[in-house]
Amino acid sequence: MLRSMKDMEDYSIGARDGLIGRVSDFYFEDDTWVIRYLVVAMGDGPAARRKVLISPIAIGQPDWSEKILPVSLTRSQVERSPDFDTAKPVSRQQEMGYLGYYGYGNYWGGGGLWGAGLYPDILQGGMQREVKAAVAADSARTPRADPHLRSGNDVMRYYVHASDGDIGHVQGLLIDERTWAIRYLIVNTSNWWLGHQVVIAPQWIENLNWAESTVTVDLTREAIRDAPAYDPKAPFDREQEEGIHAHYGRVGYWPRDVKHAKTGSRM
Repeated sequence: MLRSMKDMEDYSIGARDGLIGRVSDFYFEDDTWVIRYLVVAMGDGPAARRKVLISPIAIGQPDWSEKILPVSLTRSQVERSPDFDTAKPVSRQQEMGYLGYYGYGNYWGGGGLWGAGLYPDILQGGMQREVKAAVAADSARTPRADPHLRSGNDVMRYYVHASDGDIGHVQGLLIDERTWAIRYLIVNTSNWWLGHQVVIAPQWIENLNWAESTVTVDLTREAIRDAPAYDPKAPFDREQEEGIHAHYGRVGYWPRDVKHAKTGSRM
């Protein structure tokens, strides 16, 4: 199921021995469009000063009614976790220190969204030996530079350009609650077509200019105007996704998910 990123902000993080704090932002990788960390403000209210990173690797089944994301961590583990300046880029070296602190496998390499698998929990400490070997081998073959982790909050209100002109701005992001992949940008086109919102997949982005806060998509204004409208109050199911992809003549992401799932199934 897909969830709005804005709806998930202010969710509480529930450790094994009590609440830790609230979600204030997300860091996603701008080449895979997968959320790698939640930025969590420790404590509550004005006293919530320190911010820590929580990986989806630690997150269990969310309590959507109570707005709690449970994690397989204790409060003291999180309190002693490595410090990050959330106003600055996170380096690969810092990530390796963070993942090592919690005993997680690396998410990069392996061919899947999370190492060799589709779901983040495959990288917990009990990860299968052969999966670890596959990730290590892939990482050794293709060493990567520092990642491009971006703030989800920063992307809000980025201007969106079609191939033949402006169409609106980013209103939100739709996240796959199991894989933590960003499946769609919610685009508000009300400056041109009153009250109209559409969704656009990251794979359709032709250029993303972080310095100028603009997103350019490989779609025409007419195609976007005639696309099925997105209604945040209505359920967003696979049938609607199929209709949107068919409208644009694009292949859906779900066949790829099935392939990845065979590589590393959810434990």
